[in-house]
Amino acid sequence: MPRSRKAKIVATLGPATADIGSIRALFAAGVDVFRLNASHGTHEVHARVHATIRQVEEEVGRPIAILFDLQGPKLRIGDFESREGVTVEAGARFRLDLDPRLGCARRVELPHPEVFSVLVPGTTLLINDGLVRLEVLECGPDHAETRVVVGGRLSNHKGLNVPDLVLPVSPVTDKDARDLEFGLGLGVDWVAASFVQRASDVDAVKARVGGRARLMVKLEKPAAVREQKDLMDIVDAADGVMVARGDLGVELPPEKVPSVQKRVVRACRDAGRPVVVATQMLESMVNAPVPTRAEVSDVAGAIYDGADAVMLSAETATGKYPVAAVEMMDHVIQEVESDEHYRTLMDATAPAPQPFVADAICDALRHVVKTLHAPVIATFTSSGFSTLRAARERPEAPILSLTPDPVTARQLSLVWGVHAVRDEDVREVQQMVDNACSAALAAGFAKPGQPIVIMAGMPFGISGTTNMIRVAEIPTPPTTEVE
Repeated sequence: MPRSRKAKIVATLGPATADIGSIRALFAAGVDVFRLNASHGTHEVHARVHATIRQVEEEVGRPIAILFDLQGPKLRIGDFESREGVTVEAGARFRLDLDPRLGCARRVELPHPEVFSVLVPGTTLLINDGLVRLEVLECGPDHAETRVVVGGRLSNHKGLNVPDLVLPVSPVTDKDARDLEFGLGLGVDWVAASFVQRASDVDAVKARVGGRARLMVKLEKPAAVREQKDLMDIVDAADGVMVARGDLGVELPPEKVPSVQKRVVRACRDAGRPVVVATQMLESMVNAPVPTRAEVSDVAGAIYDGADAVMLSAETATGKYPVAAVEMMDHVIQEVESDEHYRTLMDATAPAPQPFVADAICDALRHVVKTLHAPVIATFTSSGFSTLRAARERPEAPILSLTPDPVTARQLSLVWGVHAVRDEDVREVQQMVDNACSAALAAGFAKPGQPIVIMAGMPFGISGTTNMIRVAEIPTPPTTEVE
């Protein structure tokens, strides 16, 4: 049976949930997309988990998407003389340089010449997730003299962030390149790229992916969201977007993250790109069986904004209550979507159609569904284009996406309101109508005598040709007369 909600749930798998019993339970609780984090685990482990997900997919008879999340570049300081690290005091001087000698309370190695190449006096540097803040006083190609603005504890290999500047760093490291080829070889459906700062970064990763999966861009750098044009260029270049609030919240003041989240969701809805809101959504459920009220409101807020999906990270990867976390997220989404104000918001914030035939058709589709109270929309697609444009409208009815391509069906599992199923290639209109009615009836979306709205492109089988709406009625079985 299809989910009764339209927004989707992404869950990260890890040590707590890598076995088949856990994956079955998480899917039953409401997971639509499983995330494999390349930052942790070996290729052997990921291959085993991938195969397990595909086994569960076969058991349940529904497409399940797999998102493979690349680690991306990590800027880290070097080692200290003391294993316990050092404490740097506010107001003190602290030097970063390329010298590989062990560090002390006055200096440490920063083995990243690309950072020194763009530093200027006044630049802010953040270490250890922003707990230590430095201001650059003087710098050169191999060093930076800084003043400690906020002091704290530093230890080996703590991460460094440079929120003010665009860094000359590729979003794909050597490790990422190996992981990417491995993941694509497995047959993952989505690849998530970190450290994206501009649209050219998206193009570079897309060239490596080569159409073998859809590319999701993680927005975690201020440079990517600082200017609206830069944000829109990135969104347009990507197949999907993730609001990675963890890293974004380190490099931006925390109070700015909510407005950035809303801007990104709005930009993605305008462009018709799936958008995922991620990080610390039900963080307290890593160790507690229930979330805080603030966390519930956070999840609800993302759904009210029209996000395609919300994501669980540590809650399901290492937490004590992974299934309960998914169930809670499922309950929150259903509660929001049953609120009459939710539908009002979706209608009020519907993006204006762009001057293309597909958007004109999809805009009309939303009104036809509302007028007829149609219980379901059926879309026929090979690439996913028609379904994505229909989902952009956030229509009242769920979207039953019929596609002959199993990869497209899996990829669409991430998209708002979509229930994707495998179907044969259709070649004529009556075959399309018959297949749509049969699929809607079989999935439980519609009953005999109810109207369904069908959207497709003609000629059939050609991507991007969405140009037709058809209203059909689910046939009523003939009655048998008793003599």
